[in-house]
Amino acid sequence: MKKIFTFASALLLSGALMGGLTSCANNQNGSAAPAAGGDSCGLSIAYVNVDSLLTNYDFAKDLNEALIKKTEDARANFNTQAQSFERDYNEFQRKLQTNAFLNEQRAQSEANRLENKKNQLDQLNAKLQQELAQEQLDMNTRLNDTIQNFLKEYNAVKKYQFIFSNTLNDNILLAQPQYDITGEVLQMLNDRYAKTK
Repeated sequence: MKKIFTFASALLLSGALMGGLTSCANNQNGSAAPAAGGDSCGLSIAYVNVDSLLTNYDFAKDLNEALIKKTEDARANFNTQAQSFERDYNEFQRKLQTNAFLNEQRAQSEANRLENKKNQLDQLNAKLQQELAQEQLDMNTRLNDTIQNFLKEYNAVKKYQFIFSNTLNDNILLAQPQYDITGEVLQMLNDRYAKTK
């Protein structure tokens, strides 16, 4: 599926670029001045290396640190309860093996209690996993919104026709360095974030 999406993206991109180049070739006077980050045809493009941006963006670092702390706290909470269950279960097994229960009804009552405790533990685990997944989704949404809103403001001044994202060289296989605006975007994002702290 990803290959189909990448191929379709490449096809659309090549169509857009061919359209731009065709219109450039049709330019009779040939006097189009290059736009910022553009070529002599006036096709103004840039790209942002998303991996580098997210690794070095202070807001992303802070959100990630908060998520790691919540994950660690959730894991510690779960582990505490899991260890308590394990102690109770081991004690139950020891009593069964040594015939320490006064009667079968008492043993069954303890088995039922442990089964309920295990079910609660499973439910807690599922709940914690769901909460962390939702937290990750919320974090990604906040980051995406912040970056998209910033890029709209940034591009109101820069006037790029296209700003691409590049992740692990997945979208852009080769580009000249002057089209990479990651450093400038990162600096401006970090400056803006520092003012809000």
